[in-house]
Amino acid sequence: MNYSVLAETYEKLENVSAKLKKTEILADLFKKTPSDELTKVVLLAQGVVYPKFMQQELGVANQMMMRAISKATGFKQEEIINKFKKTGDLGLVAEECIKSRKQAILLKRGLTTDKVFDNLRRLSSITGEGSQDKKLALVAELLVSASPKEAKYIVRTTLEELRIGVAEGLIRDAIFKAFLYKEGMKKEEKDEIICVIENAWDLHPDYGEIAKIAKERGIKGLKNVRLELGKSIQVMLGEKAESIEDVVKEFGKVIAEYKYDGMRCQIHKKDNKIWVFTRRLEDVTRQFPDIVELSKNGLKTRECIVEGEALAIDSKTGFPLPFQILSQRIQRKYEIEKIMKEIPVQINLFDVVYINGENLFDKPLLQRRKILEKIVRPLKGKFQLTKMIFTDYIKKLEKFYKEALDARQEGLFLKIPSSKYIFGRHVGGWYKIKPIMETLDLVILGATWGEGVRSKWLSSYVLACREPDTGEFLPVGMMGTGLTEEQFEDTTRKLKPLIEKEKGREVEIKPKIVVEVAFQEIQKSPKYKSGLALRFPRLIRIRSDKSADEADTLVRVEKLYKSQGKVG
Repeated sequence: MNYSVLAETYEKLENVSAKLKKTEILADLFKKTPSDELTKVVLLAQGVVYPKFMQQELGVANQMMMRAISKATGFKQEEIINKFKKTGDLGLVAEECIKSRKQAILLKRGLTTDKVFDNLRRLSSITGEGSQDKKLALVAELLVSASPKEAKYIVRTTLEELRIGVAEGLIRDAIFKAFLYKEGMKKEEKDEIICVIENAWDLHPDYGEIAKIAKERGIKGLKNVRLELGKSIQVMLGEKAESIEDVVKEFGKVIAEYKYDGMRCQIHKKDNKIWVFTRRLEDVTRQFPDIVELSKNGLKTRECIVEGEALAIDSKTGFPLPFQILSQRIQRKYEIEKIMKEIPVQINLFDVVYINGENLFDKPLLQRRKILEKIVRPLKGKFQLTKMIFTDYIKKLEKFYKEALDARQEGLFLKIPSSKYIFGRHVGGWYKIKPIMETLDLVILGATWGEGVRSKWLSSYVLACREPDTGEFLPVGMMGTGLTEEQFEDTTRKLKPLIEKEKGREVEIKPKIVVEVAFQEIQKSPKYKSGLALRFPRLIRIRSDKSADEADTLVRVEKLYKSQGKVG
């Protein structure tokens, strides 16, 4: 398939906002894509060349892209920098430069989606001496052969900022529309098929593969999708609850577990092979050789998938350290043995979802817990089960809650004993009890350079929630007070590489950093595109365990607004 077909589709998607229209455009694209290219096209439609669980980075930043545009068009880098300052979008810069290219191109060839996809994938595997020049050559090679429109989207895809408003939900719906929809289908039938697509994706989080299965094998093929050890699956997430009493009143007896301030761990075992994944589906096996050894010795079964929380532990006091300390290990690629000794971990297991060929998703939680107890060989303080009680006695639960807080944990999880394992969030069954007021996980979209003693720091952060259908980020307020010097410095260090555009002291930030914020209340506001604004937001922590597409949605912000009793 010619890449121009994809570029035309991108342009259509960029110019419409209606979810149904976007779905139709994507479905048309998927239908006319040959089977052998479908997995690539579906990934490219999401602005990526790897599914989430592969965690591969292309490693091309703005500066390298400017050099690539310069090399392909003959424009000087200074000219490109000036154009970028005006637009804040290197895709638009590339489009403009290609239109008025300063150097002639001999034997220009048309681009195919295969060529674009393969060149971009090669970027992630290039390392070592001369890697920057090799990456530059691969990108420039594409731009030399690109039309202005193609160049715009090649640049945006390479920089992981496609900007066409396509989230995973739209891809799912387009797969349904393209390959599984029949005229006259009832809503109940449609919803059932959508659930089948979602379930297949939960077990194998790659919509490229899911689309190919849907096209070639239909519903039956999707129902036969099975999890594969060594490939992460989606995890079940909890909801926030107002109080212990509310949960017990509704459900009766609950399983109460400590809610740990750690890294969610999904541990796969196949014979003597261990894989460790985070809630973001990142493979962190290499970063945690200690978890690998503990799992080899502590899991008494040939095959399984278990879940737990990894905590950083202070070796002197035995108390848990904040997640920010543990995150140093998650991000570390070198000197693993050294940091492993500096920041030891403790594993607290709470669930098992697969054992020796059998999925346990539909078994009640209480039964899964009993199976887990049978297959774990505990090593106290290192590899153990979560602390838990099973009761409907509120005073006993409140005492257990206090014990969790005294142990410097976040609070409690109250889990319904009959609950099945259901992928995703806000599905019921697990409820979080925490001692602080309601918080939101939001993305930083912009900031302002400080003045005076704060001139070296970014402050006044623009906070945004996520529109779930399009993936667009909608501002809901600004946060600029209440941070310590250390927090300003740390946040600035993380945001500086993500600056996309500067105008005076104000900067636009690539939506990558998620922060947990508390606030006094939510108000209506015509100032922000979301229509709502947080009053007195304050930083709780940077959520390095969350990606931008896991930030809270506008739906949740609206729900919290309405819960204040100030609707209208």
